[in-house]
Amino acid sequence: MGLVHEGEARAFEVIFDRHSGAAFSLAYRMCGRRAMAEDVVQEAFLAVWRSGARYDRARGSVRSWVLGVVHNRAIDALRRGVVREGRNVGDEGLAERLAAAERTDVEVARREDARAVRSALEDLPPDQRRAIELAYFGGFTHSQIAEMLDLPVGTVKGRMRLGLTKMRISLGDPVEVVL
Repeated sequence: MGLVHEGEARAFEVIFDRHSGAAFSLAYRMCGRRAMAEDVVQEAFLAVWRSGARYDRARGSVRSWVLGVVHNRAIDALRRGVVREGRNVGDEGLAERLAAAERTDVEVARREDARAVRSALEDLPPDQRRAIELAYFGGFTHSQIAEMLDLPVGTVKGRMRLGLTKMRISLGDPVEVVL
């Protein structure tokens, strides 16, 4: 990050290559639209390039800092989007208007399942939802999530286990509770 602050383009490329996939996953999960997520990631990495000096190693890893920037940019984009929501057509709305190449009934079932899972996820407490989103949508390990959230690994695992159990119950999947 010191080299990025000094304007080293190659150092920035390394940061981008290492963290752009996770950044896009987070932005897409938060925004729900591919185009908006791409814009968020672009704005976030532009901010990283311009403000590399703001990174403080004592406060966490480069990845957690970059994802924090992405998170903040996504929130800003969503706030701007609420104002313009009536004028924009979302990616999902556009996809639903196109003719399906095959098996529409399978696609309908898949979308219904996805809506049910999103709804169950939204009903979780924020700390459980965040841990699950980072693991399943961000592709992070328990250790990485613990580092990003500044929590013990056991706490992350517990939040995920509790959240997934609640989601199973919400989705109508009977769960054996072992004490």
